[in-house]
Amino acid sequence: MSESRKTVGFISLGCPKALVDSERILTQLKIDGYDIVPSYDDADVVVVNTCGFIDDAKRESLEAIGEALQENGKVIVTGCMGGDAEQITAIHPQVLSVTGPQAYEEVVGAVHKYVPQSKTHDPFTDLVPAQGIKLTPRHYAYLKISEGCNHRCTFCIIPSLRGDLVSRPVGDVMDEAERLVKAGVQELLIISQDTSAYGVDTRYQTGFWQGRPLKTRMKELCEALSSFGIWVRLHYVYPYPHVDEIIPMMAQGKILPYLDIPFQHASPSVLKAMKRPAHAENTLERIRKWREICPDITLRSTFIVGFPGETEADFQILLDWLEQAQLDRVGCFKYSAVEGATANQLEGAVPEEIKQQRYERFMAVQARISAARLQAKIGSILDVIIDEVDEEGAIGRTAADAPEIDGLVFLNGETELVPGDRVTARIFQADEHDLWAELAHPED
Repeated sequence: MSESRKTVGFISLGCPKALVDSERILTQLKIDGYDIVPSYDDADVVVVNTCGFIDDAKRESLEAIGEALQENGKVIVTGCMGGDAEQITAIHPQVLSVTGPQAYEEVVGAVHKYVPQSKTHDPFTDLVPAQGIKLTPRHYAYLKISEGCNHRCTFCIIPSLRGDLVSRPVGDVMDEAERLVKAGVQELLIISQDTSAYGVDTRYQTGFWQGRPLKTRMKELCEALSSFGIWVRLHYVYPYPHVDEIIPMMAQGKILPYLDIPFQHASPSVLKAMKRPAHAENTLERIRKWREICPDITLRSTFIVGFPGETEADFQILLDWLEQAQLDRVGCFKYSAVEGATANQLEGAVPEEIKQQRYERFMAVQARISAARLQAKIGSILDVIIDEVDEEGAIGRTAADAPEIDGLVFLNGETELVPGDRVTARIFQADEHDLWAELAHPED
């Protein structure tokens, strides 16, 4: 066996939760003495972390596997699509191994099997940073607090891919957060399949961090995370009643005034068919109260149009609700039949052309709302975290903007800033997505 260090190429597809899985696998491989390389040519084996949530994601995963096989020849597959190994091996029988999501030990074991680690590896000298290997920029990181989901939304197959809710021990979560902060992270993005359900499976068991008792519960976790003095952003928050308890913390500046809640629809009949909370009018009242308590709160959500059985009247209810809710950031998806989803058996399939029309009408309404809400920020002075700097200036985000999914702030001419800087800036221009600003002076 060669004494040279063995190398692994890695392709990570899908959502931030899959990205965290990739980071864990890469960290363990690095601990085991493997070098991670950016090209097929330099890799002894390629690992593809797949996404299997919707058909387009599956196609992308299969294409990535095929490309890796063509360019390298030695491919190990893991991730959500790996839960159906036969689907992958039927198209790509040459793959060396297929494992499902969260199968960290299995995929690392496959790498060991097909590319045995170098004899020159010394765990005492081949050091890995305390925060592990990160695939995000140094100044922000995703912090996954649980796996799986207890809901059975009819359009979703996550429970069959990742199982029921399993919350991480709160002490482990806080230890990881602390390591990230010590490594220079300025923003933690809290993710899971259902962030607001954190601890339900353990009956909110009391854990320990730094010798102090701490409940495995979203509110207590947010309180503890706020002690680091960095940005803490909540994603994928299911609208349980106890979410209301978080809003005063946002008003107090303990965590970012930002909620990512996937409402999905507003029509009671469609929500019932989705097996989602079906009290849209109650949701509007809660939004009103949230804004009353925390006027600066940013609300992001996603919606599905063209769900089986959605009538024109249902869609109009959604548009009317959107006008009333005045959400800041919104994503919209045309319903896509996902293999294994129970919604596929529902009657009333919506023709593709109608889906497209409704998508365009929905986005036109939201574009107008988003543009108006951003225009209202002109003249205000906001904190901005810098993500990128090039020859034209700096690009950053406000507290209202999550990386990769929300808008940007352009600071033209500010070439002396560096990623991770937090500055105050005066907004002077806006469109329906982004803001333009200049650095604010102390007298401002």
